[in-house]
Amino acid sequence: MFDVVAIGNLSIDTIRLPSRKVPVVILGGSAAYAAISASRLNARVGVVSKVGDDFPEAYKWWLEQEGINLAGLRKVEDSKTTSFELIYDHDLSDRTLFLKRLAPPLTTNDLPTSLRSRVIHVCPIASEITYDVVETLKHQADALSLDPQGFVRGYDEDGEVQLATLADKSVLELVDIYKSSLDEIRAITDLPDLDSAIKGLHDCGISTVIVTLGSKGAVVSDHGTQYNIPAVEPAKLVDPTGAGDVFIGGFLAEYANDENIMRCACVGAAAASFILEGVGPMSFGDKEQVYQRARDLYEKEIKQ
Repeated sequence: MFDVVAIGNLSIDTIRLPSRKVPVVILGGSAAYAAISASRLNARVGVVSKVGDDFPEAYKWWLEQEGINLAGLRKVEDSKTTSFELIYDHDLSDRTLFLKRLAPPLTTNDLPTSLRSRVIHVCPIASEITYDVVETLKHQADALSLDPQGFVRGYDEDGEVQLATLADKSVLELVDIYKSSLDEIRAITDLPDLDSAIKGLHDCGISTVIVTLGSKGAVVSDHGTQYNIPAVEPAKLVDPTGAGDVFIGGFLAEYANDENIMRCACVGAAAASFILEGVGPMSFGDKEQVYQRARDLYEKEIKQ
Protein backbone atom coordinates (compact mmCIF):
# COMPACT_ATOMS: atom_id res chain seq x y z
CA MET A 1 0.00 0.00 0.00
CA PHE A 2 1.60 3.25 -1.17
CA ASP A 3 0.82 6.75 0.04
CA VAL A 4 1.40 8.36 -3.37
CA VAL A 5 1.97 6.84 -6.81
CA ALA A 6 2.82 9.10 -9.76
CA ILE A 7 1.70 7.85 -13.19
CA GLY A 8 3.33 9.44 -16.23
CA ASN A 9 6.37 9.13 -18.42
CA LEU A 10 9.71 10.32 -17.12
CA SER A 11 11.73 12.48 -19.48
CA ILE A 12 15.21 13.67 -20.32
CA ASP A 13 15.13 17.47 -20.21
CA THR A 14 17.54 19.93 -21.77
CA ILE A 15 17.16 23.17 -19.78
CA ARG A 16 18.54 26.42 -21.16
CA LEU A 17 18.83 29.11 -18.48
CA PRO A 18 19.96 32.72 -19.02
CA SER A 19 22.48 32.38 -16.19
CA ARG A 20 24.30 29.46 -17.85
CA LYS A 21 26.21 29.33 -21.13
CA VAL A 22 25.82 25.57 -21.39
CA PRO A 23 22.42 23.83 -21.20
CA VAL A 24 21.73 21.34 -18.42
CA VAL A 25 20.61 17.84 -19.41
CA ILE A 26 18.75 16.27 -16.52
CA LEU A 27 15.99 13.93 -15.37
CA GLY A 28 12.57 15.46 -15.95
CA GLY A 29 8.86 14.75 -16.07
CA SER A 30 6.05 15.66 -13.70
CA ALA A 31 6.16 12.18 -12.16
CA ALA A 32 9.82 12.61 -11.15
CA TYR A 33 9.32 16.00 -9.49
CA ALA A 34 6.10 15.01 -7.70
CA ALA A 35 7.48 11.65 -6.54
CA ILE A 36 10.70 13.09 -5.14
CA SER A 37 8.78 15.83 -3.35
CA ALA A 38 6.45 13.34 -1.68
CA SER A 39 9.26 10.93 -0.83
CA ARG A 40 11.33 13.64 0.86
CA LEU A 41 8.36 14.04 3.23
CA ASN A 42 8.58 10.34 4.12
CA ALA A 43 5.62 9.24 2.02
CA ARG A 44 5.70 5.72 0.56
CA VAL A 45 6.03 6.55 -3.12
CA GLY A 46 6.00 4.66 -6.40
CA VAL A 47 6.26 5.62 -10.08
CA VAL A 48 4.68 3.98 -13.13
CA SER A 49 6.34 5.10 -16.35
CA LYS A 50 7.75 4.06 -19.72
CA VAL A 51 11.17 5.12 -20.94
CA GLY A 52 13.40 4.21 -23.85
CA ASP A 53 16.66 2.30 -23.88
CA ASP A 54 18.46 5.65 -23.83
CA PHE A 55 17.25 6.34 -20.27
CA PRO A 56 20.37 6.70 -18.10
CA GLU A 57 20.84 4.11 -15.37
CA ALA A 58 22.06 6.97 -13.19
CA TYR A 59 18.56 8.48 -13.23
CA LYS A 60 17.07 5.18 -12.09
CA TRP A 61 19.68 4.91 -9.34
CA TRP A 62 18.92 8.51 -8.36
CA LEU A 63 15.23 7.80 -7.89
CA GLU A 64 15.85 4.59 -5.98
CA GLN A 65 18.21 6.44 -3.63
CA GLU A 66 15.27 8.75 -2.89
CA GLY A 67 13.33 5.69 -1.68
CA ILE A 68 10.99 5.62 -4.69
CA ASN A 69 9.65 2.24 -5.80
CA LEU A 70 10.34 1.73 -9.51
CA ALA A 71 8.68 -1.65 -9.99
CA GLY A 72 6.32 0.11 -12.40
CA LEU A 73 9.12 1.59 -14.54
CA ARG A 74 9.42 -0.15 -17.90
CA LYS A 75 12.34 0.38 -20.28
CA VAL A 76 11.23 -0.30 -23.88
CA GLU A 77 13.92 -1.59 -26.23
CA ASP A 78 14.43 0.22 -29.54
CA SER A 79 12.46 3.21 -28.22
CA LYS A 80 13.47 6.65 -27.05
CA THR A 81 12.67 8.39 -23.78
CA THR A 82 10.35 11.39 -24.01
CA SER A 83 12.59 14.46 -24.19
CA PHE A 84 11.95 18.17 -24.02
CA GLU A 85 14.02 21.28 -24.54
CA LEU A 86 13.10 24.15 -22.21
CA ILE A 87 14.30 27.66 -23.09
CA TYR A 88 13.80 30.37 -20.45
CA ASP A 89 13.77 34.11 -21.08
CA HIS A 90 16.08 36.60 -19.36
CA ASP A 91 14.14 36.85 -16.08
CA LEU A 92 12.76 33.28 -15.97
CA SER A 93 9.19 34.58 -16.24
CA ASP A 94 8.46 32.74 -19.48
CA ARG A 95 9.72 29.70 -21.35
CA THR A 96 9.46 28.03 -24.73
CA LEU A 97 9.07 24.26 -24.72
CA PHE A 98 9.97 21.85 -27.54
CA LEU A 99 9.17 18.15 -27.73
CA LYS A 100 12.24 16.37 -29.12
CA ARG A 101 11.45 12.67 -28.67
CA LEU A 102 8.42 10.68 -27.57
CA ALA A 103 8.27 7.43 -25.62
CA PRO A 104 5.53 4.83 -26.14
CA PRO A 105 2.23 5.51 -24.34
CA LEU A 106 1.19 3.81 -21.12
CA THR A 107 -1.58 1.21 -21.41
CA THR A 108 -3.66 -0.69 -18.89
CA ASN A 109 -1.28 -3.65 -19.39
CA ASP A 110 1.52 -1.52 -17.96
CA LEU A 111 -0.28 -1.03 -14.63
CA PRO A 112 0.75 -3.40 -11.83
CA THR A 113 -2.28 -5.53 -11.00
CA SER A 114 -1.55 -5.36 -7.27
CA LEU A 115 -1.20 -1.57 -7.23
CA ARG A 116 -2.95 0.13 -4.31
CA SER A 117 -2.32 3.65 -3.05
CA ARG A 118 -3.89 6.23 -0.82
CA VAL A 119 -3.50 8.68 -3.71
CA ILE A 120 -2.64 8.07 -7.35
CA HIS A 121 -1.42 11.16 -9.20
CA VAL A 122 -1.99 11.05 -12.96
CA CYS A 123 0.49 13.41 -14.61
CA PRO A 124 0.98 12.91 -18.35
CA ILE A 125 3.51 15.10 -20.15
CA ALA A 126 2.76 14.24 -23.79
CA SER A 127 -0.64 12.52 -24.12
CA GLU A 128 0.81 9.17 -23.00
CA ILE A 129 -2.19 8.29 -20.80
CA THR A 130 -5.67 7.38 -22.07
CA TYR A 131 -9.09 7.43 -20.45
CA ASP A 132 -8.98 3.64 -20.01
CA VAL A 133 -5.82 3.93 -17.93
CA VAL A 134 -7.31 6.63 -15.70
CA GLU A 135 -10.53 4.61 -15.29
CA THR A 136 -8.53 1.57 -14.18
CA LEU A 137 -6.50 3.65 -11.72
CA LYS A 138 -9.69 5.02 -10.19
CA HIS A 139 -10.30 1.58 -8.67
CA GLN A 140 -6.78 1.26 -7.32
CA ALA A 141 -6.70 4.41 -5.17
CA ASP A 142 -8.59 6.00 -2.32
CA ALA A 143 -8.27 9.33 -4.17
CA LEU A 144 -7.31 10.13 -7.75
CA SER A 145 -5.31 13.26 -8.53
CA LEU A 146 -4.82 14.78 -11.98
CA ASP A 147 -2.38 17.22 -13.55
CA PRO A 148 -3.77 17.53 -17.11
CA GLN A 149 -0.87 19.37 -18.73
CA GLY A 150 -0.03 16.47 -21.05
CA PHE A 151 -3.65 16.36 -22.20
CA VAL A 152 -3.67 19.99 -23.34
CA ARG A 153 -0.39 20.14 -25.23
CA GLY A 154 -0.30 20.49 -28.99
CA TYR A 155 2.82 20.67 -31.17
CA ASP A 156 3.74 22.54 -34.33
CA GLU A 157 5.99 21.15 -37.07
CA ASP A 158 9.11 22.06 -35.05
CA GLY A 159 7.82 20.36 -31.92
CA GLU A 160 7.10 23.62 -30.13
CA VAL A 161 4.49 23.05 -27.44
CA GLN A 162 1.28 25.02 -27.79
CA LEU A 163 -1.76 25.06 -25.54
CA ALA A 164 -4.64 22.98 -26.87
CA THR A 165 -8.12 22.07 -25.65
CA LEU A 166 -9.02 18.93 -23.71
CA ALA A 167 -10.31 16.41 -26.24
CA ASP A 168 -12.22 14.21 -23.76
CA LYS A 169 -13.64 16.02 -20.73
CA SER A 170 -15.17 12.82 -19.35
CA VAL A 171 -11.85 12.07 -17.67
CA LEU A 172 -12.59 14.90 -15.22
CA GLU A 173 -15.50 12.93 -13.78
CA LEU A 174 -13.04 10.35 -12.43
CA VAL A 175 -10.91 12.88 -10.53
CA ASP A 176 -10.95 13.85 -6.83
CA ILE A 177 -8.03 16.32 -6.82
CA TYR A 178 -7.07 18.57 -9.75
CA LYS A 179 -3.93 20.69 -10.19
CA SER A 180 -2.92 22.90 -13.10
CA SER A 181 -1.69 26.34 -14.10
CA LEU A 182 -4.07 29.20 -14.81
CA ASP A 183 -3.70 28.85 -18.59
CA GLU A 184 -4.35 25.12 -18.39
CA ILE A 185 -7.55 25.40 -16.35
CA ARG A 186 -8.83 27.93 -18.86
CA ALA A 187 -8.06 25.50 -21.69
CA ILE A 188 -9.67 22.62 -19.80
CA THR A 189 -12.93 24.42 -19.01
CA ASP A 190 -13.15 26.95 -21.89
CA LEU A 191 -13.86 29.56 -19.19
CA PRO A 192 -11.56 32.61 -18.92
CA ASP A 193 -12.60 33.60 -15.39
CA LEU A 194 -10.75 31.70 -12.65
CA ASP A 195 -13.68 31.44 -10.24
CA SER A 196 -15.99 30.18 -13.00
CA ALA A 197 -13.38 27.68 -14.14
CA ILE A 198 -12.95 26.35 -10.60
CA LYS A 199 -16.73 26.04 -10.19
CA GLY A 200 -16.90 24.21 -13.50
CA LEU A 201 -14.47 21.59 -12.21
CA HIS A 202 -16.36 21.24 -8.93
CA ASP A 203 -19.50 20.68 -11.00
CA CYS A 204 -17.71 17.70 -12.61
CA GLY A 205 -17.44 16.14 -9.16
CA ILE A 206 -13.88 17.20 -8.34
CA SER A 207 -13.55 17.88 -4.61
CA THR A 208 -10.29 19.82 -4.53
CA VAL A 209 -9.07 22.20 -7.24
CA ILE A 210 -5.57 23.71 -7.13
CA VAL A 211 -4.43 26.41 -9.54
CA THR A 212 -0.75 27.39 -9.34
CA LEU A 213 0.04 31.02 -10.13
CA GLY A 214 3.85 31.12 -10.15
CA SER A 215 5.26 33.89 -7.98
CA LYS A 216 1.70 34.81 -6.93
CA GLY A 217 1.26 31.51 -5.12
CA ALA A 218 -1.75 29.27 -5.61
CA VAL A 219 -5.50 29.13 -5.21
CA VAL A 220 -6.90 26.04 -3.50
CA SER A 221 -10.63 25.37 -3.55
CA ASP A 222 -11.82 22.49 -1.39
CA HIS A 223 -15.52 21.63 -1.72
CA GLY A 224 -16.09 25.23 -2.75
CA THR A 225 -14.17 26.86 0.11
CA GLN A 226 -11.36 28.88 -1.44
CA TYR A 227 -7.92 29.61 0.01
CA ASN A 228 -5.29 31.95 -1.40
CA ILE A 229 -1.85 30.50 -0.67
CA PRO A 230 1.07 32.94 -1.03
CA ALA A 231 4.28 31.75 -2.64
CA VAL A 232 7.17 31.03 -0.28
CA GLU A 233 10.15 33.20 -1.19
CA PRO A 234 13.13 31.04 -2.20
CA ALA A 235 16.61 31.87 -0.95
CA LYS A 236 17.51 32.38 -4.63
CA LEU A 237 15.76 31.85 -7.96
CA VAL A 238 17.72 29.54 -10.26
CA ASP A 239 15.28 27.35 -12.21
CA PRO A 240 11.44 27.33 -11.99
CA THR A 241 11.07 23.97 -13.77
CA GLY A 242 8.81 21.57 -11.89
CA ALA A 243 7.66 23.96 -9.16
CA GLY A 244 4.00 23.09 -9.67
CA ASP A 245 4.81 19.38 -9.67
CA VAL A 246 6.72 19.71 -6.43
CA PHE A 247 3.79 21.66 -4.94
CA ILE A 248 1.37 18.83 -5.67
CA GLY A 249 3.86 16.21 -4.50
CA GLY A 250 4.16 17.91 -1.13
CA PHE A 251 0.41 18.51 -0.98
CA LEU A 252 -0.42 14.85 -1.67
CA ALA A 253 2.13 13.52 0.83
CA GLU A 254 0.28 15.41 3.56
CA TYR A 255 -3.14 14.59 2.12
CA ALA A 256 -2.34 10.87 2.26
CA ASN A 257 -1.74 11.31 6.00
CA ASP A 258 -5.18 12.88 6.49
CA GLU A 259 -3.84 16.37 7.11
CA ASN A 260 -6.20 19.32 6.61
CA ILE A 261 -6.23 21.12 3.27
CA MET A 262 -4.58 24.26 4.63
CA ARG A 263 -1.61 22.33 5.98
CA CYS A 264 -1.36 20.35 2.75
CA ALA A 265 -1.24 23.60 0.76
CA CYS A 266 1.35 25.24 3.01
CA VAL A 267 3.63 22.20 2.78
CA GLY A 268 3.19 22.16 -1.00
CA ALA A 269 4.13 25.83 -1.26
CA ALA A 270 7.14 25.34 1.02
CA ALA A 271 8.35 22.34 -0.98
CA ALA A 272 8.02 24.28 -4.24
CA SER A 273 10.23 27.07 -2.91
CA PHE A 274 13.19 24.70 -2.57
CA ILE A 275 13.04 23.40 -6.13
CA LEU A 276 13.47 26.98 -7.39
CA GLU A 277 16.89 27.21 -5.76
CA GLY A 278 18.69 24.72 -8.02
CA VAL A 279 18.43 22.94 -11.36
CA GLY A 280 16.42 19.75 -11.73
CA PRO A 281 14.33 17.60 -9.38
CA MET A 282 17.04 16.92 -6.83
CA SER A 283 17.34 20.53 -5.64
CA PHE A 284 15.46 20.02 -2.44
CA GLY A 285 15.47 20.58 1.29
CA ASP A 286 14.91 17.80 3.81
CA LYS A 287 11.64 17.15 5.59
CA GLU A 288 12.26 19.43 8.56
CA GLN A 289 13.39 22.31 6.35
CA VAL A 290 10.20 22.03 4.29
CA TYR A 291 8.05 21.86 7.40
CA GLN A 292 9.77 24.90 8.89
CA ARG A 293 9.00 27.00 5.82
CA ALA A 294 5.45 25.65 5.89
CA ARG A 295 5.03 26.69 9.52
CA ASP A 296 6.44 30.13 8.76
CA LEU A 297 3.98 30.54 5.89
CA TYR A 298 1.05 29.55 8.03
CA GLU A 299 2.01 31.76 10.97
CA LYS A 300 2.99 34.87 9.00
CA GLU A 301 0.57 34.79 6.07
CA ILE A 302 -2.33 32.40 6.55
CA LYS A 303 -3.20 32.44 10.24
CA GLN A 304 -3.42 36.23 10.28
